[in-house]
Amino acid sequence: MPQTTVLEAQLAFLEDTVQALDRALAVQQQQLLRLETHVATLHQQLREQGNRLDAFGGNLLDPPPPHY
Repeated sequence: MPQTTVLEAQLAFLEDTVQALDRALAVQQQQLLRLETHVATLHQQLREQGNRLDAFGGNLLDPPPPHY
């Protein structure tokens, strides 16, 4: 095989690999954005739940009253 043919084959392989990696990176970026949104939503819900517990005024760590 002439050297030019070998180099062209290697270049074609590298270009395919770069395109595949680019697609994989794009998919991962989309997944990351969705997960960041989901975490932010969960964080907000947790904050709201904490505010509701604070408004309730009861301390959930108090021992239960004795049974008679």
